Amino acid sequence: MPLADSRNPVFVVPINDDTLMRIVQLQTSDRGRRLGVINGDKILDVTEIDGTPTLRSTYEAFQLADERGVSLSDLLAPRAKETSRRFDYKFVLAAESHGDKPYLLPPLDHPDPYHLLVAGTGLTHLGSMKSRDEMHVVADAPKTDSAKMFEMGLAGGKPAPGQRGVAPEWFYKGNGTILRGPREPLEIPEFALDGGEEPEIVGCYVINKLGVPTRLGFSLGNEWSDHATEKINYLYLAPSKLRTCAVGPELNTDWDFQEVSLRCTVTRGKQQLYDSGPLFSGEHHMSHSLANLEDHHFKYPQHRLPGDVHLHFFGTSKLSYSTRDWQFADGDVVKVEGANFSAPLTNRVSRQKGD
Repeated sequence: MPLADSRNPVFVVPINDDTLMRIVQLQTSDRGRRLGVINGDKILDVTEIDGTPTLRSTYEAFQLADERGVSLSDLLAPRAKETSRRFDYKFVLAAESHGDKPYLLPPLDHPDPYHLLVAGTGLTHLGSMKSRDEMHVVADAPKTDSAKMFEMGLAGGKPAPGQRGVAPEWFYKGNGTILRGPREPLEIPEFALDGGEEPEIVGCYVINKLGVPTRLGFSLGNEWSDHATEKINYLYLAPSKLRTCAVGPELNTDWDFQEVSLRCTVTRGKQQLYDSGPLFSGEHHMSHSLANLEDHHFKYPQHRLPGDVHLHFFGTSKLSYSTRDWQFADGDVVKVEGANFSAPLTNRVSRQKGD
């Protein structure tokens, strides 16, 4: 297994090519898990094609593509042309999880959830330091650690090719057991002080058999956290991140990460509690380059174990927490949408009760 050199960045291999493909995973009551490709308002079922291997997951598709030395798009495009089985995308998007109707799963997972790592980076966006500082700043006090970390990113987060830049803030969220798909609940544990939306882009990776991190593409994400706990003391950031998170509905296999537009809304019944307005992500609006964020995540040998899946949140530019006068309640609906995706990521809040 290749080891990281402290002087040289870890190279992440993109498996994508010039063909944009949106991949989804879904569950059916009659035929189990299915793998699909979005084509307009239809999901083309590419799971079972005559004379080809059965592929019930993005993970299985990656393994076959890696074995053949082709991209996911090259592997799945012929299957999409040959399939006769289709699902109505709007119908599947509207289906509640774990029901009798076909419903969406996260677009990338692992057959063993303990071989999936969810992590992320903070203070990466030009607006993120303001949100964090609003939690911890004290009038007339010296510059906060958040501000110092952000300035480090501005100064050294976009190194020249082949150079290792300054490390971003990094946090651990959990393994695959905390991963939720579209329309699945985002829990507020009974011990939590609140919930907190974090609309972000998620990098989707598999470590190939040689230990090389391979980027399959990107997805929408809601890196659900507890900002009320974090506000008590910034050293509580680590436990405030140990919550469920949502990813989906699509995995985009090709994308220029320079300019990304997102939006997040929160509704309670018929009332809209929050509208973020346009949220800008991508390298043009970040203090770190994509290559630098990937390098500092995968420089650790334990993050390059063959066969593992990594879902990495790249940070957000704005939170509702510092400006709202309400807390999340059971049944609230959080929606994250992005211009590069044909459907939003929608989840409801589930506030857990103690015994």
